[in-house]
Amino acid sequence: MSKFQSVEEIHVGVVGYGAAFNMGRAHLTEMRKAGMTPAAVADPDGSRLEAARSDFPGIATYSSMEEMLKKSDVHLVTLITPHNTHAPLALKVLRSGRHVVSEKPLAITTAQCDAMIAAARKSGVVLTAYHNRHWDGSIMEALRQVRAGAIGEVVRVEAHMGLYERPRDWWRSSKTVAGSILHDWGVHLLEYSLQVIPSDIVEVTGFARRGVWAPQVRWKDDTIEDEGFAVVRFASGQWLTLMITSLDANPKRGMLEITGAKGTYLMSYNEWETVVPQDGRMVITKGKNPPAEGWRFYQNLADHLVTGAKLVITAEWARRPIHILDLANRSAEKGMTLKAKYK
Repeated sequence: MSKFQSVEEIHVGVVGYGAAFNMGRAHLTEMRKAGMTPAAVADPDGSRLEAARSDFPGIATYSSMEEMLKKSDVHLVTLITPHNTHAPLALKVLRSGRHVVSEKPLAITTAQCDAMIAAARKSGVVLTAYHNRHWDGSIMEALRQVRAGAIGEVVRVEAHMGLYERPRDWWRSSKTVAGSILHDWGVHLLEYSLQVIPSDIVEVTGFARRGVWAPQVRWKDDTIEDEGFAVVRFASGQWLTLMITSLDANPKRGMLEITGAKGTYLMSYNEWETVVPQDGRMVITKGKNPPAEGWRFYQNLADHLVTGAKLVITAEWARRPIHILDLANRSAEKGMTLKAKYK
């Protein structure tokens, strides 16, 4: 992989400018803050291209990714598109010799990740996924306290998110497009959890429930599961449970509950709480999380491309949560535990 002499030399483009969450603008803004040069946007919606030209005067716009690859000088392309498009689009970009950032999740299946990694290696370019939440204040504070021994040796992590609510009528509610109910927020929670338990994955058991909401949403038979649940066993003897649900009438507190030999750590986005038994009583301590530092993602990538700095979110790292999600979905279908291929 050739290195750039300066970060400004890295011309960047995005595929998919938004509407949802203004993500196209957000990505280009973060890349520009890291010193890279916004150069191109591809989107079939003309109004979004107009918005891109307003947000980034002088930027080149294209109605398709193929046109952008053919006519622009971009070196790095970020994919901001539905989950099931990540792998096929990434393969085209990688084979054209450009670096790729895929929005989370990297892909839907392990096999898709494998194909993307192979293409990146063949072209000698970087493939990564936008795991900016690797630097959320919530997980950074949790890791600081856990590593300092606040709750003793970690026994298990319970990751959960959900309410009792009907899925929205958008592509994230389609199993074919989204992958599963676990693939959206589940990949975030695994991003956190795999930092807390840095051990090899041994096996995964998955469970799923479908059909409660399907008659009431546009996707009907293709509607994602009402609830997905996974149990991950690690070589260390620790385990992880992951639940994403639209059937929880009694929502769990926080996003992660980390149980240690000496107490429990509750992780929410803005706040943390420890519960530690002392002298026959439970001592509860609470606090605020530090600010998120998601900007570190593109800064690290820029440093890697220019100076060869170690890349934090490698494609292999990003494949781990996808491997868990893939195994969980296949396990739920088969009704059996599946061994991990990648640790």
